[in-house]
Amino acid sequence: MHVFPFETVGEEIGVVAWNDNRLWIDCYDDHARNAFFFAEDVFGGQFCIKQDGIYTFDPETGSFDYLAPDINEWCKQILEDYQVLTGYPLANAWQKKHGPIPVGYRLVPKVPFVAGGEYEPDNLYLEKSTVAMKARSNIALQIRDVPEGSNIQLRLIDRD
Repeated sequence: MHVFPFETVGEEIGVVAWNDNRLWIDCYDDHARNAFFFAEDVFGGQFCIKQDGIYTFDPETGSFDYLAPDINEWCKQILEDYQVLTGYPLANAWQKKHGPIPVGYRLVPKVPFVAGGEYEPDNLYLEKSTVAMKARSNIALQIRDVPEGSNIQLRLIDRD
């Protein structure tokens, strides 16, 4: 679990900079707007505040899912279900093999989870958080209107 600090210091992006639409949010077109992103799991899945509560934001689908009515309930849910909500078991397994995850990086699936990628250390690689969010916005925009269970063919686009 990574909770963004207020200010950017060195490689550590602050919450103000993380919520600058030009950093990565605009890459999702209208999907990632109207939220304040304050934390992320080990895969870069976002936690954010919207008008009516705390949500998760899936970087591969661009979808929000309601999680809690407020920060206190969010904290309670994180503590009760940290293995799923933070990705701890997989992060721990990956780190035992490869070492610590550097500041500003997340573990990203080689084969996207939304496309059937395995939740296994061998399906993960280290990527800079901003690069990972921009790359996965490409996936989210391509599949946004595809019915669940359909076959997909993804085009890779360099967003740097």
